[in-house]
Amino acid sequence: MANVEPFAAEGVCGFLHRPVGVADQGIVLTHGAGGNCEAPLLIAAAAAFCTSGFHALRIDLPFRRQRPKGPPSPSTAGKDREGLQSAAAAMRRIVPGKIILGGQSYGGRQATMLAADVPDQADALVLFSYPLHPPGKPDRLRIEHFPRLRTPCVFVQGTADPFGSPVELRPMLAMIPARTDLIIVDGAGHDLRRGRFDLASVVTTSLPLLT
Repeated sequence: MANVEPFAAEGVCGFLHRPVGVADQGIVLTHGAGGNCEAPLLIAAAAAFCTSGFHALRIDLPFRRQRPKGPPSPSTAGKDREGLQSAAAAMRRIVPGKIILGGQSYGGRQATMLAADVPDQADALVLFSYPLHPPGKPDRLRIEHFPRLRTPCVFVQGTADPFGSPVELRPMLAMIPARTDLIIVDGAGHDLRRGRFDLASVVTTSLPLLT
Protein backbone atom coordinates (compact mmCIF):
# COMPACT_ATOMS: atom_id res chain seq x y z
CA MET A 1 0.00 0.00 0.00
CA ALA A 2 1.26 3.48 -0.88
CA ASN A 3 2.28 5.96 1.79
CA VAL A 4 0.55 9.34 1.63
CA GLU A 5 2.19 12.23 3.43
CA PRO A 6 1.84 16.02 3.58
CA PHE A 7 4.27 17.77 1.25
CA ALA A 8 5.64 21.28 1.44
CA ALA A 9 8.46 22.92 -0.48
CA GLU A 10 9.14 26.42 -1.75
CA GLY A 11 5.99 27.45 -3.62
CA VAL A 12 4.41 23.98 -3.30
CA CYS A 13 1.90 22.58 -0.82
CA GLY A 14 -0.05 19.35 -1.01
CA PHE A 15 0.20 15.59 -0.50
CA LEU A 16 2.71 13.09 -1.86
CA HIS A 17 1.78 9.48 -2.60
CA ARG A 18 4.89 7.30 -2.42
CA PRO A 19 4.61 3.91 -4.15
CA VAL A 20 5.88 0.66 -2.75
CA GLY A 21 9.32 -0.24 -4.07
CA VAL A 22 11.58 1.65 -6.46
CA ALA A 23 9.86 4.14 -8.76
CA ASP A 24 11.59 6.60 -11.08
CA GLN A 25 8.57 8.36 -12.62
CA GLY A 26 6.24 10.98 -11.19
CA ILE A 27 3.01 12.85 -11.75
CA VAL A 28 1.86 16.22 -10.43
CA LEU A 29 -1.91 16.69 -10.15
CA THR A 30 -3.86 19.85 -9.46
CA HIS A 31 -7.45 20.94 -9.15
CA GLY A 32 -10.17 22.98 -10.82
CA ALA A 33 -11.36 26.51 -10.14
CA GLY A 34 -13.75 25.47 -7.38
CA GLY A 35 -11.70 22.76 -5.71
CA ASN A 36 -8.44 21.95 -4.01
CA CYS A 37 -5.96 19.09 -3.85
CA GLU A 38 -8.41 17.05 -1.75
CA ALA A 39 -10.78 16.72 -4.72
CA PRO A 40 -11.98 13.08 -4.96
CA LEU A 41 -10.94 12.83 -8.60
CA LEU A 42 -7.36 13.88 -7.78
CA ILE A 43 -7.15 11.44 -4.87
CA ALA A 44 -8.39 8.60 -7.07
CA ALA A 45 -6.06 9.53 -9.93
CA ALA A 46 -3.05 9.80 -7.60
CA ALA A 47 -3.85 6.37 -6.18
CA ALA A 48 -4.17 4.84 -9.66
CA PHE A 49 -0.84 6.22 -10.85
CA CYS A 50 0.85 5.32 -7.56
CA THR A 51 -0.36 1.73 -7.88
CA SER A 52 1.38 1.67 -11.27
CA GLY A 53 4.70 2.80 -9.80
CA PHE A 54 4.53 6.60 -9.92
CA HIS A 55 5.24 9.10 -7.20
CA ALA A 56 2.08 11.22 -7.27
CA LEU A 57 1.97 14.76 -5.90
CA ARG A 58 -1.39 16.50 -5.40
CA ILE A 59 -0.98 20.25 -4.99
CA ASP A 60 -3.02 23.35 -4.24
CA LEU A 61 -2.50 26.11 -6.77
CA PRO A 62 -1.35 29.51 -5.44
CA PHE A 63 -4.84 31.05 -5.73
CA ARG A 64 -6.23 28.33 -3.45
CA ARG A 65 -3.47 28.82 -0.92
CA GLN A 66 -4.43 32.50 -0.80
CA ARG A 67 -8.07 31.78 0.08
CA PRO A 68 -9.94 28.55 0.90
CA LYS A 69 -12.94 29.25 -1.33
CA GLY A 70 -13.80 31.10 -4.51
CA PRO A 71 -12.60 30.99 -8.11
CA PRO A 72 -9.22 32.20 -9.41
CA SER A 73 -8.77 35.61 -10.97
CA PRO A 74 -7.51 35.89 -14.56
CA SER A 75 -4.97 38.41 -13.28
CA THR A 76 -3.29 35.77 -11.10
CA ALA A 77 -3.30 32.86 -13.57
CA GLY A 78 0.39 33.47 -14.22
CA LYS A 79 1.11 32.84 -10.54
CA ASP A 80 -0.80 29.56 -10.77
CA ARG A 81 1.40 28.47 -13.68
CA GLU A 82 4.46 29.42 -11.63
CA GLY A 83 3.09 27.17 -8.88
CA LEU A 84 2.84 24.29 -11.34
CA GLN A 85 6.38 25.00 -12.50
CA SER A 86 7.60 24.84 -8.89
CA ALA A 87 5.75 21.56 -8.38
CA ALA A 88 7.34 20.07 -11.50
CA ALA A 89 10.76 21.12 -10.22
CA ALA A 90 9.99 19.55 -6.83
CA MET A 91 8.98 16.29 -8.50
CA ARG A 92 12.21 16.24 -10.51
CA ARG A 93 14.08 16.33 -7.20
CA ILE A 94 12.11 13.26 -6.07
CA VAL A 95 12.36 11.08 -9.18
CA PRO A 96 15.16 10.67 -11.72
CA GLY A 97 12.87 9.72 -14.58
CA LYS A 98 10.07 11.30 -16.56
CA ILE A 99 7.16 13.25 -15.14
CA ILE A 100 3.59 14.04 -16.07
CA LEU A 101 1.70 17.22 -15.28
CA GLY A 102 -1.99 16.65 -14.76
CA GLY A 103 -4.95 18.71 -13.79
CA GLN A 104 -8.71 18.90 -13.55
CA SER A 105 -10.48 21.66 -15.51
CA TYR A 106 -8.77 24.99 -14.69
CA GLY A 107 -5.69 23.18 -13.37
CA GLY A 108 -5.37 21.19 -16.57
CA ARG A 109 -5.77 24.28 -18.71
CA GLN A 110 -2.99 26.02 -16.79
CA ALA A 111 -0.80 22.93 -17.29
CA THR A 112 -1.31 23.12 -21.06
CA MET A 113 -0.54 26.84 -21.10
CA LEU A 114 2.64 26.29 -19.07
CA ALA A 115 3.75 23.48 -21.37
CA ALA A 116 3.06 25.64 -24.43
CA ASP A 117 5.24 28.42 -23.02
CA VAL A 118 7.93 26.23 -21.38
CA PRO A 119 7.99 22.88 -23.21
CA ASP A 120 10.53 21.14 -20.96
CA GLN A 121 8.35 21.30 -17.84
CA ALA A 122 6.82 17.87 -18.37
CA ASP A 123 7.19 14.81 -20.57
CA ALA A 124 3.42 14.37 -20.92
CA LEU A 125 0.14 15.94 -19.77
CA VAL A 126 -3.00 14.27 -18.40
CA LEU A 127 -6.01 16.59 -18.60
CA PHE A 128 -9.25 15.76 -16.83
CA SER A 129 -12.35 17.65 -18.04
CA TYR A 130 -10.53 20.23 -20.14
CA PRO A 131 -12.64 23.44 -19.99
CA LEU A 132 -12.95 23.95 -23.73
CA HIS A 133 -15.42 26.81 -23.28
CA PRO A 134 -17.66 28.29 -20.56
CA PRO A 135 -20.99 26.47 -20.18
CA GLY A 136 -23.48 27.65 -22.77
CA LYS A 137 -20.85 29.68 -24.66
CA PRO A 138 -19.33 27.33 -27.26
CA ASP A 139 -17.98 30.25 -29.27
CA ARG A 140 -15.58 31.25 -26.47
CA LEU A 141 -12.99 28.56 -27.09
CA ARG A 142 -9.90 28.22 -24.90
CA ILE A 143 -7.55 26.82 -27.52
CA GLU A 144 -5.41 29.79 -28.60
CA HIS A 145 -2.26 28.10 -27.25
CA PHE A 146 -2.92 24.64 -28.75
CA PRO A 147 -0.73 25.22 -31.85
CA ARG A 148 2.25 25.85 -29.52
CA LEU A 149 1.65 22.78 -27.37
CA ARG A 150 4.31 20.20 -28.25
CA THR A 151 3.95 17.96 -25.19
CA PRO A 152 2.03 14.67 -25.65
CA CYS A 153 -1.40 14.82 -24.03
CA VAL A 154 -4.14 12.54 -22.74
CA PHE A 155 -7.53 14.23 -22.51
CA VAL A 156 -10.21 12.59 -20.33
CA GLN A 157 -13.64 14.02 -21.10
CA GLY A 158 -17.19 13.16 -20.04
CA THR A 159 -19.92 13.02 -22.64
CA ALA A 160 -22.18 15.24 -20.46
CA ASP A 161 -19.55 17.90 -19.67
CA PRO A 162 -21.09 21.39 -20.14
CA PHE A 163 -17.59 22.85 -20.54
CA GLY A 164 -17.07 20.82 -23.72
CA SER A 165 -18.08 17.36 -24.88
CA PRO A 166 -15.71 14.90 -26.54
CA VAL A 167 -17.47 15.61 -29.84
CA GLU A 168 -16.58 19.30 -29.47
CA LEU A 169 -13.07 18.64 -28.21
CA ARG A 170 -11.89 16.02 -30.70
CA PRO A 171 -11.49 18.29 -33.78
CA MET A 172 -9.64 20.88 -31.69
CA LEU A 173 -6.96 18.34 -30.79
CA ALA A 174 -5.80 18.39 -34.42
CA MET A 175 -4.36 21.84 -33.66
CA ILE A 176 -1.83 20.32 -31.23
CA PRO A 177 1.47 19.39 -32.96
CA ALA A 178 2.10 16.46 -30.60
CA ARG A 179 0.52 13.09 -29.94
CA THR A 180 -2.93 13.34 -28.32
CA ASP A 181 -5.24 10.66 -26.95
CA LEU A 182 -8.87 11.16 -25.96
CA ILE A 183 -10.50 8.96 -23.32
CA ILE A 184 -14.28 9.29 -23.24
CA VAL A 185 -16.22 8.69 -20.01
CA ASP A 186 -19.76 7.91 -21.07
CA GLY A 187 -22.45 9.83 -19.20
CA ALA A 188 -20.00 11.72 -16.97
CA GLY A 189 -20.21 15.43 -16.30
CA HIS A 190 -17.47 17.90 -15.42
CA ASP A 191 -16.61 16.09 -12.17
CA LEU A 192 -15.99 12.81 -14.04
CA ARG A 193 -18.01 10.94 -11.43
CA ARG A 194 -15.57 12.13 -8.75
CA GLY A 195 -13.04 9.59 -9.99
CA ARG A 196 -15.38 6.59 -9.96
CA PHE A 197 -14.49 5.27 -13.42
CA ASP A 198 -11.71 3.18 -14.94
CA LEU A 199 -8.68 5.29 -14.03
CA ALA A 200 -6.40 2.34 -14.81
CA SER A 201 -7.12 3.00 -18.49
CA VAL A 202 -5.85 6.56 -18.05
CA VAL A 203 -2.59 5.21 -16.65
CA THR A 204 -2.12 2.66 -19.45
CA THR A 205 -2.88 5.30 -22.10
CA SER A 206 -0.37 7.68 -20.53
CA LEU A 207 2.56 5.26 -20.33
CA PRO A 208 3.37 5.16 -24.08
CA LEU A 209 3.69 8.96 -24.06
CA LEU A 210 6.71 8.62 -21.76
CA THR A 211 8.68 6.25 -24.01
